[in-house]
Amino acid sequence: MTRDRTVLALLVVVAVLLAAGPFLPRWMISLFNVSMGYGIVVLGMMLLMRTGLVSFGHGLYYCLGAYAAGMIDQIWNVSDMLAMIGGGIVVTAVVSTILGFLLSKYREIFFAMLSLAFSMILYGLLVKSASLGSTDGFNVAAKTLAGMDITGKGLRLTVYSVTVVVMGIAALLLHRYLASHRGRLAGAIRDNELRVEYMGASVRATVHVNYVISAVLAGIGGALMAINIGHIDPEMTYWPQSGEFVFIAILSGTASVFAPLGGALVFETVRSFAYEYSPNTWQMVLGITMLVVMIFLPGGLWSLFTRKKVAA
Repeated sequence: MTRDRTVLALLVVVAVLLAAGPFLPRWMISLFNVSMGYGIVVLGMMLLMRTGLVSFGHGLYYCLGAYAAGMIDQIWNVSDMLAMIGGGIVVTAVVSTILGFLLSKYREIFFAMLSLAFSMILYGLLVKSASLGSTDGFNVAAKTLAGMDITGKGLRLTVYSVTVVVMGIAALLLHRYLASHRGRLAGAIRDNELRVEYMGASVRATVHVNYVISAVLAGIGGALMAINIGHIDPEMTYWPQSGEFVFIAILSGTASVFAPLGGALVFETVRSFAYEYSPNTWQMVLGITMLVVMIFLPGGLWSLFTRKKVAA
């Protein structure tokens, strides 16, 4: 049996990113922050896809995490990064646990469209909520980290460092979960639910747990994005946002926890440079990128590494 070097690789990647932080230009820090925020969300999407489910409405939890972080600052005047991220975790965990009782009954297109319906319901509520800024949203500002002041020149680097650490922890915990008994059931449920039930495992309970984990990861990503960008609005739960997560998940593949993180970086890099050099046709560039990957790498970008491993 081959040794699993994923944990060691994750630690190395986190250490390298943290060490490189002070030397990176501002535009690259922003690019990495957005990529890591998206990557954390798509980690949860990967878990659902391994279970045989695709969510077209994961913007619901991405937006809930962001708004939870922002409302902690607006209502209780708490602008600590850890508290804001914690607020996103709590809100998304509670909401996904409740909705999970319903969604765990459905599969295929019914699961996808029902998840989309809930995200659009939230969009409609936020657009009509004048107290939350309606379509304009409102600004978010993180000022402390565990009680220490982070305003001023060090804010950008601090947000970057926290995002790197949170990304590493999320990927590590998900990797451990996927290696557990319940985590291994995801692939079995995708292949044959009836056999899983015959083995004595509850399919609905496993789908429910996986859904909650996926939602919490999306909430963490949303909270980090709110802190990084400094502004939130209802567009975070609109269907194109959820579509981007599905796009990245397909682009990445599901073979490793590194896949969503790398796929998010590729997606954001292509989009940023395409928008800069071809602002009128950047969507076409993304579409062509997706077509090329689907034709030549149907297993996603990460299949480049798995193919090499098999060939060796």
